[in-house]
Amino acid sequence: MVELLNDLMVWWVWLLAGVGMILLELMTGSLIMLGLGVAAIAVGIVVLIAPINIVIQLLLWITLSMLLVWFSFKWFQKQKDVTASGQSNLNLDIIGTVSKEIAPHRRGTVVFDTPVLGSTSWSATASESIAEGSRVRILEVNGQLINVAPIQPK
Repeated sequence: MVELLNDLMVWWVWLLAGVGMILLELMTGSLIMLGLGVAAIAVGIVVLIAPINIVIQLLLWITLSMLLVWFSFKWFQKQKDVTASGQSNLNLDIIGTVSKEIAPHRRGTVVFDTPVLGSTSWSATASESIAEGSRVRILEVNGQLINVAPIQPK
């Protein structure tokens, strides 16, 4: 009777373990527990459909866990829309006009055609002198400063 109950309920253990690991992932944010939890839920579904030996269950869980963790790290590693400073690199193709001259490694002001991170006017730096009225493009966003370069005529 106990063996029958164990065979009938083992899929519940996998599902509960998977949900527990996913809830733990919500507290840690490491992506590892997410892979382990999703793999445990997958094994629970497989065991519900076709009961398999515990050794095969564990091997399936380990294999799925490794694949899911590897895949999640590879997928997030490809995301290049964040700089090393943690600022978004989305919409760096916005063009602006220098409203206060920018000297090398000194601050000036640029007014952009469309808002950049919620504002059209930004303090900006450049590695070369840029005269007032010149058109510039964004190279990098560093906190509250934007590094710009003049647009070269084609």
